[in-house]
Amino acid sequence: MMKKLENFAIQDFQNDLINWYRNEKRDLPWRKNQDPYKIWVSEVMLQQTRVDTVIPYFNEFTTKFPTIQALANADEEEVLKAWEGLGYYSRVRNLHSAVKEVNECYGGIVPNDPNEISKLKGVGPYTKGAILSIAYNIPEPAVDGNVMRVMSRILSIWDDIAKVKTRNLFEEIIREIISQEYPSDFNQALMELGAIICTPTSPSCLLCPVREHCAAFHEGVQTELPVKSKKKKPVPLQMAAAVLYDENGQLYIHKRPPTGLLANLWEFPNCELKQELNKTHTEQLALFLKEEYDIEAALQPLIGTIQHIFSHRIWNLSIYFGEIKSMESEKLVQVDEETIKQYAFPVSHQKIYKMYKGEI
Repeated sequence: MMKKLENFAIQDFQNDLINWYRNEKRDLPWRKNQDPYKIWVSEVMLQQTRVDTVIPYFNEFTTKFPTIQALANADEEEVLKAWEGLGYYSRVRNLHSAVKEVNECYGGIVPNDPNEISKLKGVGPYTKGAILSIAYNIPEPAVDGNVMRVMSRILSIWDDIAKVKTRNLFEEIIREIISQEYPSDFNQALMELGAIICTPTSPSCLLCPVREHCAAFHEGVQTELPVKSKKKKPVPLQMAAAVLYDENGQLYIHKRPPTGLLANLWEFPNCELKQELNKTHTEQLALFLKEEYDIEAALQPLIGTIQHIFSHRIWNLSIYFGEIKSMESEKLVQVDEETIKQYAFPVSHQKIYKMYKGEI
């Protein structure tokens, strides 16, 4: 790899890349200034989420929580509600926790030291590099999927980018070729190039500002790179959820555990269904409600189904409505059409509520 870099025109590559970025970069709200807090928020939101999806969330989130202090002092329920629908909720819980630490231990100023910022919850190598380079103009590598794809093609690297050691290799490469004078523009340019030109499929090589530096283009193998081993297929789960209401039209919801999948979000009572010959899905759900919440409910026939896909599992949810006839448990929270708006629900359960309202 070092031999490849010895023959690589680093200065010319930097110039071509940065000049293109300055002329062609997209007008994105987190590029309005170099506020480390807002750059941090944007980078957390952009993890595994499309730019077009993030823009309205970023604008609303930073309007509601415009400073480190505002977010640090906010209630978790309020923060989760502002994130509702964006998914991967561990991101915002880690952000909220880290922001509290910055507020308490660093006077509300995001640290600009690599060792200090790395100690913050949820701040991995990429987020660290993005904040330090973009906000503070410190030449730290910020290696994400876009960057690895671009550089695997530029230098014709055939290592599996799904492996940690390959990511470490790309960090070493970026340390060697990053612009010491303009690290912010350099890192953002690589990300931008991967997002709009050097895309996963059908890269726009004829529009690429660094095509002359690209080994894969000259070898005609740009569509074969990067090498990435396939992830395991998500495991499907058959589940049932119940929208329960009483004679006054009040609904009943519960809060998920504080750790694990969708931690601390709210949802309608639900359970995993088993392949049992002697019990229908409706009977299994009714039994679950009795055992878990001591509820007797008149469940209607199946209303519909909803599928929600996570990275590691698929929820296939059968939806039932039911009027509560008796309930002894206090595990559920009673809400009406106004108070339910205060609670943060995962997307799947937002859809369930819309189904109940007749909106889908």
